[in-house]
Amino acid sequence: MSSQFVVGIDLGTTNSAVAYVDTQDPSARIQLFQIPQLIAASTTEARSTLPSFLYLPSETEFSALALSLPWNQTQRSFAGTFARDHGWKVPMRLVSSAKSWLCHSGVDRSAPILPWQAPDEVQKISPEQASARYLEHIRNAWDFAFDKFGAKLADQEVFLTVPASFDAVARELTVRAAQLAGLMHVTLLEEPQAAFYAWLGRSAEGWRRDLSVGDVVLVCDVGGGTTDFSLIAVSEAEGNLQLERVAVGDHILLGGDNMDLALAHNIRVRVESQGSKLDNWQFAALVHSCRQAKEDLLEKNLEVAPVVILGRGSKVIGGSIKTELKKSELEAILVDGFFPICDRAARPAKAARVGFRELGLPFASDAGITRHLAQFVGAHRQPTAVLFNGGVMKGEPLRKRVTDTLSSWNGQPLKLLSGTDFDLAVAQGAAYYGLVRRGRGVRIRGGTARAYYVGIESSMPAIPGMTPPLKALCVAPFGMEEGSESEVADREFGLVVGESAEFRFLASSQRKDDRVGNLVEEVDDRMTELAPVATTLGENGESGAGNVVPVKLHSRVTELGTLELWCEEVGGAARRWKLEYNVREAS
Repeated sequence: MSSQFVVGIDLGTTNSAVAYVDTQDPSARIQLFQIPQLIAASTTEARSTLPSFLYLPSETEFSALALSLPWNQTQRSFAGTFARDHGWKVPMRLVSSAKSWLCHSGVDRSAPILPWQAPDEVQKISPEQASARYLEHIRNAWDFAFDKFGAKLADQEVFLTVPASFDAVARELTVRAAQLAGLMHVTLLEEPQAAFYAWLGRSAEGWRRDLSVGDVVLVCDVGGGTTDFSLIAVSEAEGNLQLERVAVGDHILLGGDNMDLALAHNIRVRVESQGSKLDNWQFAALVHSCRQAKEDLLEKNLEVAPVVILGRGSKVIGGSIKTELKKSELEAILVDGFFPICDRAARPAKAARVGFRELGLPFASDAGITRHLAQFVGAHRQPTAVLFNGGVMKGEPLRKRVTDTLSSWNGQPLKLLSGTDFDLAVAQGAAYYGLVRRGRGVRIRGGTARAYYVGIESSMPAIPGMTPPLKALCVAPFGMEEGSESEVADREFGLVVGESAEFRFLASSQRKDDRVGNLVEEVDDRMTELAPVATTLGENGESGAGNVVPVKLHSRVTELGTLELWCEEVGGAARRWKLEYNVREAS
């Protein structure tokens, strides 16, 4: 796709950002798009980030609040700064962490479930729709600002970032959210790679002086909802340095949201010890207030920040409660609680499972990010350099703890790569990647972040009480490049057609030597089973429904980074069926 602008969009858990470059100007630099948004009931202002919060006003509020934006005079819901700041006062109407819900396989991510546990009178939306609303706001803001150029966002080359740990379903849902927002042609890019691209763009040719053959860079990206680790290795080919993404961590739902909860629990204990009881909605408001206090302490070098809890009536609290969060208290909770000192043999603790649990986000059971990091580097390679990214890592004490920990494992100091903006680097790097795709920059070799497998049921006689073992057939190896295809040439398999069947998929970030067609006889703990697909290939009730048709398998990794698996009939009518993730999972 050729367009005047290449646009990078960081659709973040806490904040979203947009960067762009005019490709018609050879000397043009990457610029930030200042996003117009409501910052108060009747005030619009352009800011460098759009907070990823959506407020769903009641009819009464809608009538009372002046919610018009330059491109929409009848705004039924609104995203951004005012949504976040007003929403913490009425948390049952505030959608947050939609991105975390988007990758939660335990719920129907296309169902109206947000705000989570809101009362029945609140008209809920799905995580997919919430993500689409943020992108729709960005599209409308862009179209309004660039109207004079006649350059609508839908007509530009757009690169949309996702966590490296997103599985194929979450990636597909992200693409669907973009399509719901009117962006029909987007390319996905992993966030840690985008952050590294931003560093490359700032370094120009200087990166060749900072890194040398044999270096392995850890991109440590801790954002609002997830912790993402990637390793990028420096090698040499024909006398030239080259970069290759060699490892990606598993999905870890652990980030700024968890830290806000920890701070809120700490303050709740203090407040309730003084005789004030908080209900669930006041606690939700306290979490949002702690988020703001945390950001102020980390970014503004304050020693203390105010925390306000609004009253909910005389039976609970007569009026607002005002307390504070000290920087020393913040650092004690965050540094020691989330970045504990540990050795390289440490591993995340696995909590005992309780038979019943509340439905909600599947947060990591161990909050120790350094222990998750020890597991990651233990399974892959020890880094020699580190690049930090994500809003959480703006805290210098947190960066120091990670750097000191890694250096202790190495026995020598790490190279610290700096110069990027923790909030904006992902969007800037996505725009730089757009230039790279046009031949103007250094490309990181990578491909798929995982090897993908389809489950194959063993052929064996029926045995009472025994399920046939599951084997795993590799259909896309680690590092398979986007836009490439492969065929399992030497094997045929039986495909059930004409009636509903369940197809099981697995993935692994550690099995890097498997190739297309390799059949893993025993599924091990290096594999993760993904959400199964229950679907019917062929027409329901067709002649021969339930028959097993011999097929060969053909896989393709699309330019979007999603996986397609084609089943091609051997002989007969030579029919073809495309097996893809059913993004509307059964609940």
